[in-house]
Amino acid sequence: MKQLFYILVISVFLGSCTSEDDSEPQYTPTPVSLEVPELFQQRLLPPVIPSDNPQTVEGVALGKKLFFDPILSGDNTLACAGCHSPANAFSDARQFSIGIDGTPGRRNSMPIQNLAWNFDEKFFWDGHAVTLESQILEPVVSPIEMHNTWPEAVASLQNSANYPVMFEQAFGTSNIDRTLVSKAIAQFLRTLISGNARFDRYSRGEIELTSSELNGLAVFLDENKGDCFHCHGNPNNPLWTDNIFHNNGLDEVFTDRGLGEVTGDPRDFGLFRTPSLRNLAYTAPYMHDGRFETIDEVINHYSEGLVFSETIDPLMKAVDEGGVQLSDEDKADLKAFLLTLSEPGFTTNPDFQQ
Repeated sequence: MKQLFYILVISVFLGSCTSEDDSEPQYTPTPVSLEVPELFQQRLLPPVIPSDNPQTVEGVALGKKLFFDPILSGDNTLACAGCHSPANAFSDARQFSIGIDGTPGRRNSMPIQNLAWNFDEKFFWDGHAVTLESQILEPVVSPIEMHNTWPEAVASLQNSANYPVMFEQAFGTSNIDRTLVSKAIAQFLRTLISGNARFDRYSRGEIELTSSELNGLAVFLDENKGDCFHCHGNPNNPLWTDNIFHNNGLDEVFTDRGLGEVTGDPRDFGLFRTPSLRNLAYTAPYMHDGRFETIDEVINHYSEGLVFSETIDPLMKAVDEGGVQLSDEDKADLKAFLLTLSEPGFTTNPDFQQ
């Protein structure tokens, strides 16, 4: 009887060892903090990072791989980076991006920088996506973009050699779904921080600006001249956007109703989210429909090209005169200042490259 007892004990022990040896490895993602620029820490609230999607080394690496991989598209030819190129500060040099079927979109691809500080969490030109994670879900299934289905996209990832392991390492499961895909890409996108332009170095007391650049800043802040700061902020707002929706006097009749398409409110017709002025040197063409090819054309619009409509923003005070009527010198200086907000290192940062 005693011998039988020992046999049972040994069997249970060996069984537990075998089960432990055969079990799947358990991964614990490595927490990582965003590299927040000094001026952002001083002048902005903390970045928006959802409690259910904290930044991790493994999550960011997975998101970066997904961002540059055309595997999410219906024919495996178009990645997120195809319309958001690092060389263009993660925007598109074309007026409208072209989907996998050769169909152009109807709005210019917005640059994706400093998205973690979009505190209202309304994304796209019209604000119809209410979180960064939800914004990521749409291009995959859009018929004019990646033109795929999420079941097909997930199946491609699930059947690949590397992705199941990477998802296991990032999220503790090799069962891939669209929610985890969006979380991973969102983690990568939140790392795309631009905060070391020439003007940032000036603000930190490291360099001096030229007289032309300083006059351009004065024109930018002068309500009787450029009057740009109401929508794009001032040096106390290093985002250089209010991320609010405005009708900036582009059209009298709207073929694209912007925010009004989302809300259905006629008072919102022709309102679009203010883009950041950062990295303008790389993000042409400009406006929601990419109608302006140069910064000079943008400045000319506000100087003498404003068009009245029923929903034009009250901040466009000079609309009756067609604009603020800048002198040629002030235009040149304003452009010089705007270019101080561009950061060459952002477009070449190896952490943001494929």
